[in-house]
Amino acid sequence: MRLRNTILTTAAFTTAFVLSGLIAGGSATVIEIRSRNAVRLAMEAAGHSWVRVQTDGLQVILLGTAPSEADRFRALTLASTLVDGARVVDNTDVESAQALVAPDFSLEVLRNDDGISLIGLVPAGVDRTALIEELRALVGEGTVTDMLASADYPAPPGWDEAVAFATATLRTVPRSKISVEPGKVFVTAITDSPEEKARIETSLARRRPADLKLSFDISAPRPVITPFTLRFLIDEEGARFDACSADTERARDRILAAARGAGAKGTLGCTLGMGTPSPDWAAAVEMGIGALNEMGSGTITYSDADIALIAADSVTPETFDKAVGELESNLPEVFSLKAELQKKPDTSEGVPEFSAILSETGRVTLRGRVLDDRERGLVENFARAQFGFEAVYGATRVDADLPAGWPTRVLAALEALGEVEQGRVVVRPDVVRVTGISGSPQASDAVARILSGHLGEAAAMELDVRYDKRLDPVLALPDGPECVARLNGVLAQHKISFEPGSSTIAADGAETLDALAAAMKDCQGFRMELAGHTDSQGRDEMNLNLSQERAAAVLSALRDRRVLVGNITAKGYGETQPLADNETEEGREANRRIEFVLLDGEPIEEELPEAIAPETAAPEMTEADPAEVLPEGDAPPMEDAAPMEEPAPEGDVDGQQAVEIPVSPASEAKARPKPRPDNLIPKQN
Repeated sequence: MRLRNTILTTAAFTTAFVLSGLIAGGSATVIEIRSRNAVRLAMEAAGHSWVRVQTDGLQVILLGTAPSEADRFRALTLASTLVDGARVVDNTDVESAQALVAPDFSLEVLRNDDGISLIGLVPAGVDRTALIEELRALVGEGTVTDMLASADYPAPPGWDEAVAFATATLRTVPRSKISVEPGKVFVTAITDSPEEKARIETSLARRRPADLKLSFDISAPRPVITPFTLRFLIDEEGARFDACSADTERARDRILAAARGAGAKGTLGCTLGMGTPSPDWAAAVEMGIGALNEMGSGTITYSDADIALIAADSVTPETFDKAVGELESNLPEVFSLKAELQKKPDTSEGVPEFSAILSETGRVTLRGRVLDDRERGLVENFARAQFGFEAVYGATRVDADLPAGWPTRVLAALEALGEVEQGRVVVRPDVVRVTGISGSPQASDAVARILSGHLGEAAAMELDVRYDKRLDPVLALPDGPECVARLNGVLAQHKISFEPGSSTIAADGAETLDALAAAMKDCQGFRMELAGHTDSQGRDEMNLNLSQERAAAVLSALRDRRVLVGNITAKGYGETQPLADNETEEGREANRRIEFVLLDGEPIEEELPEAIAPETAAPEMTEADPAEVLPEGDAPPMEDAAPMEEPAPEGDVDGQQAVEIPVSPASEAKARPKPRPDNLIPKQN
């Protein structure tokens, strides 16, 4: 009995143990599954899809590679909110940290009359002390304010070059903002005059390194024009302006439209400035040009509010009266009109004349008639003050029967001659003629303003003043040697390569050809040779032909880039002109080359007017024998000047600091201080 009880007790305990084990195991499995599923769902919902969840009994094991330490911490924190933190096993990794990216370095330089301010983020290696000392020497008594931050990273490519260019630019632009980034510079500046604006733009373009991206926005105030002058004429040569002024762009457009309506052709210009006598300036000019167009021939001159309309002798009195009547009746207030119908010219002999010729070298020859010895001295002294004491040669004769106002007309003509680089003025009782070439686009305006200011707006004048951009000191166009040096400098930096044994330019030559095309912009007027050379490998004849083909290929590529190549000749020299030893690879590489050679130092220009050609200019300076003084009429006759090139567009200055600008002797003579003619020449009414 006892044995039986013992067996039953043992069986009961065994059964209970097994049952408890089964129950405990089942409960653990249920908890394990629930915990794994709960953590997985929470991780997906929180965006931690990188986490893999495993369970081992009550333990929750997190696996995977976290994008960052912060993501890893967030995943662990989330798992601990769902199960006991003691049950969470962290087996996750973190992605390798990438190297920190260097910041975007930039520098803003602000300069005004008070000093210079530096703002931005620069590399720690920048010598700020040296930079600030350099700028302090530049501003003198002004202050240099350093508001720069720095970061301990190396300077990126192009940074040092851009900073050096910006620092040099500060010397030429006293009121400016210069923005600097690696390899880029942007300049915003205000100048005192259009001439200074053009000079700065030219300086920036000329100094720009080849690898630097440069942008600039230079502004200038409009000049004050006094008197506010406009002169329009219609003759056998057609309709054109001798001078044009407008107060706004809209007024300029209206005036030019009226001129085209009257038959003016080609490129027309009109100077924008301040000083207009009335806001109705454009309307008054439109009416005047319309009246002149109706008459068909003559001139109309505006000097502030005074208008002089002179009809040619070919206009009938009926047409003249009709056009003048309509104009007088409709002109805006303030404007006053003086109209005249010219009479047939006096063809009798002995018409008095005075002339002055300004040669290319800056010498001035005075010929013709003056009123008396006193006027002769006055005219010669005025000319010497204008052009230089040693530059004037006097060959005038006294004529006491000259018409009234003759001295004023002569002095006004000499002052007008000072506006051209070379030219001629002729003074007659009925007209003042000015012919010449100038490096200023506004020279014709200035001449008209001078003559109308001293002689009155009704004075008869004939102007043929042409603009030659190569005489323009603002543009500072390069001469022939400078052009060739510039082009060969491009080739020295980036050599043009060809396919082996071929005249096909390699693909990497496009950048060099683009740089050559840019360098050719102001050099297309010079006769040059584009020479091709090879090394000594291969037959002589083959090398000669290959060099010719390669030179022609470069010339064709420049033509494709819209370069005018009419003055460039392609010529191959083969192996005949080596620069280095052909026995070495380095020498052969140096001998395989393309280079430019200057054939003529003078640009190809249209011929100058005979009246101002050098051979008809002033003779050698000698004392004139009174018996040998030329009578009037011995001066070379006036002839039409050859057409000059159109002025370059404003701002059209690519590839061009405050560098010394070479000028012709005539330009140097013109640059000498001039007297104030208003104090010397009485105004003739």
